[in-house]
Amino acid sequence: MTEPLALVLLIVFVIFVIKSIKLVPQQNAWVLERLGRYQRTLAPGANIVVPFIDKVSYKHSLKEIPLDVPSQVCITRDNTQLQVDGVLYFQVTDPKKASYGSSNYVMAITQLSQTTLRSIIGRMELDKTFEERDVINQNIVDALDEAATNWGVKVLRYEIKDLTPPKEILHAMQAQITAEREKRALIAESEGRKQEQINIASGEREALIQRSEGERQSQINQAQGEATAILTVAEANAAAIAKVAESIKHTGGVEAVNLKVAEQYIDAFGGLAKENNTLIVPSNLGDIASLIASAMTVVKAQHPGVQSSTKQDTPA
Repeated sequence: MTEPLALVLLIVFVIFVIKSIKLVPQQNAWVLERLGRYQRTLAPGANIVVPFIDKVSYKHSLKEIPLDVPSQVCITRDNTQLQVDGVLYFQVTDPKKASYGSSNYVMAITQLSQTTLRSIIGRMELDKTFEERDVINQNIVDALDEAATNWGVKVLRYEIKDLTPPKEILHAMQAQITAEREKRALIAESEGRKQEQINIASGEREALIQRSEGERQSQINQAQGEATAILTVAEANAAAIAKVAESIKHTGGVEAVNLKVAEQYIDAFGGLAKENNTLIVPSNLGDIASLIASAMTVVKAQHPGVQSSTKQDTPA
């Protein structure tokens, strides 16, 4: 009797030891109750409990948990139906509240996210729901996080997966997008033509300006050339006259002038004889001498110092 009793006591002792040790995995939290009342939360690792009196009632994962929110129909502000579904990410932060704050915090979060989504979509028009997904997601997170605090849960993110309007709305949106693209294409084409006309007009204007500048510079150059030529001719004539006047002062200068005037007088009559059928002859050949005398009188008046070296004879 002693040996069987000892064996039974050993078995009871082993069972007692096993029941008194609870090994909690990492990133988990277990809620311990003693006689039906919350006792404490067991941390990861080995924990000592009282067998048959303490009981692990709830086990929670402290990891981030994705929750698929079922699809639902939402009505926008402009009375358009939208099929919306999303995914919610949350994490248990207080195992005690998660155990006693709600009978089912997962269902509570799911229901609250759906009602909040319907409320937010109902305040927006159809086009805004597509443009402001980030705003919708953030509003849902803010609303859920405030309520989920009492459930020991932290809502991290909410993402809309699909926004599906009715087929009629999809066709209308597609037609609107097509019309908008055609409108942008027409605007781009007209802007291209406008820019082309501007470029052509600008090019013609620049060409006219360049051409007028060229003509202006050409006229300036021509005028400057003519002025230079006139000045050069005038300077040459002045130099020639000065040389003639200087030559007259020398011995024999007057006789040379008489001879030159006589030659030009005879050449002039010779030219008249060639160009006209009628030969004009002075009535008095003595006029040649008087012409020469008159020319010499002018020369002497301009140059008083000039004196005839010989007596002027009237040509025969």
